[in-house]
Amino acid sequence: MIDYLLLIRNEGNPMAELSPAEMQKHLEEWKIWMGGLAASGRLKGGQPLGEPAACVRQDLVVDGPYVEAKDVVGGYVIASCESMQHAIETAKACPGVALGSLIEVRQLVPNILE
Repeated sequence: MIDYLLLIRNEGNPMAELSPAEMQKHLEEWKIWMGGLAASGRLKGGQPLGEPAACVRQDLVVDGPYVEAKDVVGGYVIASCESMQHAIETAKACPGVALGSLIEVRQLVPNILE
């Protein structure tokens, strides 16, 4: 099995447009999806990301959120998958996709410092 990062990107806050009942249903779908990954031993970690945010480049620090940004990284999941195609299929099943989230799938390279 290979570990993949599923980086969840959103335009704005799609949850803000849901009714309380829709939000509860969506959260239950997340519990089911994450629970299935955990039950199969494939879930390595993951959680939503909060505010505030900052970007650092050399001597420059820029505070977020970034009004000019088209998308915001809302969270991540690390899942073990058999292949990139398997990771893509896992990402397609993410409940965020139904709300318009873009899931970036990246293979994690083994830590060379260990």
